[in-house]
Amino acid sequence: MKHIATWIEPDAWPFFETVFANYPDVLLWNARTGMAPEQPHGLLLSGGTDIGLEWLRQPVPDPSLIREPVAERDAWEFYFLPRALSRRLPVFAICRGMQVLNVALGGTLHLDIPGHADFRHDNVQPLAYTNGAELQIPKVNSSHHQALDQLGQGVEITARHAEDGIVEQVHLRDYPFGLGVQYHPERHVLYRPLFDAFIDAVRHQKP
Repeated sequence: MKHIATWIEPDAWPFFETVFANYPDVLLWNARTGMAPEQPHGLLLSGGTDIGLEWLRQPVPDPSLIREPVAERDAWEFYFLPRALSRRLPVFAICRGMQVLNVALGGTLHLDIPGHADFRHDNVQPLAYTNGAELQIPKVNSSHHQALDQLGQGVEITARHAEDGIVEQVHLRDYPFGLGVQYHPERHVLYRPLFDAFIDAVRHQKP
């Protein structure tokens, strides 16, 4: 049995529960509800509220732009992520998770993007991929009010919003499996190939 450490909020848990029902040999440990293993085989960084001020690597002239940070979650993810990277574990970072990944690696964020947070969960937006990008999905359900600005060390852009250029997908350079997406692949079966690739990497991760 392979183990994945994560922190998933209550409103998102049913989506991930449905997704991971397809992988009965992989156990998802939700640190929000209990102790996650110190030596998992993979790390899933899910969506949620904004990263707290103390973790950001940039000036924040208007603190009101930071919406409902969860201190316990920030502390857990910023503790666990560097350890996962040092072990070269598979990392799949979704929405807020992609922002955590970028900030942990020294990057910064656009703290408020007009219009993006108003997208419905079923609203799809076109992507423009870079040459050679893997795991391409033409349209995605992007819904967020922050996004990547300056890139962290080793973070490479593989897709942008086709209309306004907002970063929607990244990967980690020279890393076995490090994928970040600004959209929400847990919400529709269309994005199952992303989870398949992540789980395949987890299954091949040595103890």
